[in-house]
Amino acid sequence: FSRFFMQKQYYPITPYVFIFTLSIVLLNLTFVIFPAFLIANIESIDIEINPFEIGNNAPLLLTSNIILFLIWYIHSKQKFTSFSNFINNLQTFDISKKIAILVGIVILIIYSGFTIPELFIDESTQFADYQILVRSLDVFPNTDTDDIYVNEQNSRYFRMLLLSFSQEFLQNIKIIPFLSSLLLVIITALFTISHSKNNLSGIISMVILLQGFTFLEYDSIAVYENIWVLLFISSIFVLNSKWFISGPLYILSVLTKAFSAPFIIFNLFYVLNSDMLRSIKLKIISVYLSITALFIIYFLSGDTIYDKIITIDFNRFLYSLSDFSSQMRFDYILLILLLPTTIGLYSLAKNGIKFANSLLFFLGGLLLMGPVVALITDFYVILPYRFVPLLVFFSIAVALIFFGTPKLEDAPSSN
Repeated sequence: FSRFFMQKQYYPITPYVFIFTLSIVLLNLTFVIFPAFLIANIESIDIEINPFEIGNNAPLLLTSNIILFLIWYIHSKQKFTSFSNFINNLQTFDISKKIAILVGIVILIIYSGFTIPELFIDESTQFADYQILVRSLDVFPNTDTDDIYVNEQNSRYFRMLLLSFSQEFLQNIKIIPFLSSLLLVIITALFTISHSKNNLSGIISMVILLQGFTFLEYDSIAVYENIWVLLFISSIFVLNSKWFISGPLYILSVLTKAFSAPFIIFNLFYVLNSDMLRSIKLKIISVYLSITALFIIYFLSGDTIYDKIITIDFNRFLYSLSDFSSQMRFDYILLILLLPTTIGLYSLAKNGIKFANSLLFFLGGLLLMGPVVALITDFYVILPYRFVPLLVFFSIAVALIFFGTPKLEDAPSSN
């Protein structure tokens, strides 16, 4: 009865979310196969480009997906009983909480052991933008200099406070960024376990995130830190337990990086797509609508730099759509599993797993968010570190689908 009820209650929205995300995923993967397609057909350049030139990752993407979908077909049709039983046992296998904690600690120790030496690398030799950060810290909290880039940096008050603390009191500007990445890995595991009720899936989500090239590339970098990602992910994670601190966490994420401002749509979708009591939903939505109104007033007040950098250009939106293929070219697990994960989440959502709906929307929305920002301003360049939230939710989704069986009903919260 509960399965039937959940399907009836949530089935109408699932196909629309799935079509949205599937369209965005297929579009991005198309540019992995044909990286030059958009440039050759949109941008006016003097040299001739073959729009159907095959990308370096195309063979890997196509071959791996054919194999994975063949395995799925064999499993779903019960072609080999022993193989299907193995898959079923794998999805339901779990470990005790104590073992999970022990394994998690070991993973974090190994990760920290490899990462700590990076804290002593001079960041000015890694990223040219670090010089802007240095100049900004020298005059922080001043946001009225002649350098618009310095003003923009210092307008991210919470981030600059943390980086200043790391530099002045911890004697290393990279310590806070590294600790933020460490906490992000832990939050990813806890988020996974909270929905799957499977300890092993939390460990798997940690491993998937930690193997990501993009995550490891920026996990200890001050100028492109993960503080904003930690705050944003945490603002969603606490919604089922301590919903009243979700709003402040989201505000801090925006005050760390304005790029996360439109991410409020993900928080609202998660709330609407949950089993929370209606009264709790109304309270949370009211809080977030109030936050939205305050931010709009703030951005339009004329006292910030944001009203000076808005320039609408649809061509930038189109160009940015192909950024995924180049910027995530070394995240092989993401490239291989993105489409199967999308299909897998749809299957879970059809079976009444509400969180799968949210993950579907997160994946599609986060893939689209970079191009949307490129549409409205040329001030920001869409760099790979902006895909870290995508990597987090991708890690959670893969763990849920392949290594954990989520409960049919997400536990409602009345806290």
